Amino acid sequence: MRKAIAFLLVATVGAAFYVVLGHIPFGEDKIDVANHYIQNGVRETGAVNIVTSVVVTYRGFDTLGEVTILFIAAVGIGAVLFTEKKARDEEPKQKASLIVQTGTNLLFPFILLTGVYVFIHGHLTPGGGFQGGAVIASGYLLLYLTWPDWRINRRRFNAVESLSGLAFVVLGVLGITYGMGFLANFLPLGTPNTLFSAGIIPIIYIAIGLKVGSELAGIVGNLMERE
Repeated sequence: MRKAIAFLLVATVGAAFYVVLGHIPFGEDKIDVANHYIQNGVRETGAVNIVTSVVVTYRGFDTLGEVTILFIAAVGIGAVLFTEKKARDEEPKQKASLIVQTGTNLLFPFILLTGVYVFIHGHLTPGGGFQGGAVIASGYLLLYLTWPDWRINRRRFNAVESLSGLAFVVLGVLGITYGMGFLANFLPLGTPNTLFSAGIIPIIYIAIGLKVGSELAGIVGNLMERE
């Protein structure tokens, strides 16, 4: 019975692929949606980074799903790796060398600045909220490697994560309120190739960057603080 069901499922999937791909001649340009993005993306969104215009506006609801998946992953890791607080009389872990400590003190602010730069300029250059958030989290990983007993302030990180996620959803709902659709660009587009352009896209990327950075930093904390 199981083999029959498995065969039926495989046959159904195969038939679906044949129906979908059978009407697309090999080598012929049939990607109308992608052509629309390339030809009209800058005019409709104001973002010269076409990838940004697709991810944040045209497929913004999909990006919301990705952010939700990352949140679920962070919660799952926190639940699996949850441990009780260490005893106060436990011996502290050995710190990194003075050279590493000095380098961390010098590099950490620039790592945060680089992450912020990446997601603020996501509509102008390659990058965006996810990339900038990952850069920010790498700075906190460096702190853990340098000072093993250092701990992030989870209340602040949770607050930043919650507020940035709420801002993302509110921006999407405002697009519906204006009658243009979820995450629709309801602000003036400005002049392309300038920082203050692309309407709500920079604001969305700021929210995504802060949310991803705080979530990934929380994951790093859960992994590094594990007994």
